[in-house]
Amino acid sequence: MKRTLPFAIVCLLLAQSSALSQSQSQPLPRYEVAAEFTSLGRDGFGGTRNEAGVGARFTLNLNEMFAVEAAGYIFPRRCFECLEAGRMSQAVAGVKVGKRFDSWGVFAKARPGVVSFSEAQIVPFLSSSSGLFPFGLERKRVTSFATDLGGVLEFYPSRRIVTRFDAGDTIIHFTRRTQNVVIFDTTGVPQVIPVTRPARTDHRFQFNASVGFRF
Repeated sequence: MKRTLPFAIVCLLLAQSSALSQSQSQPLPRYEVAAEFTSLGRDGFGGTRNEAGVGARFTLNLNEMFAVEAAGYIFPRRCFECLEAGRMSQAVAGVKVGKRFDSWGVFAKARPGVVSFSEAQIVPFLSSSSGLFPFGLERKRVTSFATDLGGVLEFYPSRRIVTRFDAGDTIIHFTRRTQNVVIFDTTGVPQVIPVTRPARTDHRFQFNASVGFRF
């Protein structure tokens, strides 16, 4: 009995070592698709508000440390009191670099792209109809360059499943643009004149949470 006990312990350790080496030798799944929830800050006339959205992400793992990915999000709420009105959407693509461990990983990301606002520019125009307001309004989409910079924390419940949390700064650059406004002269006649809005850069906090499948 005294001789068989050390032998059994050695066999158990060897079996565990073999299982560990086999699990570590399994290659990292190359592709990853995920459904994501996101929240992005947005300018309103009463201050900044958080807008909730949903989206999807595709990631290509080039190795244990480096990946390229693309993601798209839609924010279904139509905002009238926002500085850039309408519904918001976002598309980004970039890189993710970091360190993986057995059951979790930590990364940094940089993903340039665009943020679009469906009714950000309201253009008035004079119409031929007579009445109290002899002009109409045309709503136009404005799409601005944006960059998503931040950190990523991942957990791996299994080899195929990944849960992920992102937090970072989404930098939106609004270019200088000219739009028409309606004014009334001293006789009460409406006139359309151009007004230039200066360029500006906004920094907005964005949070993402997702569950993905690796294959």
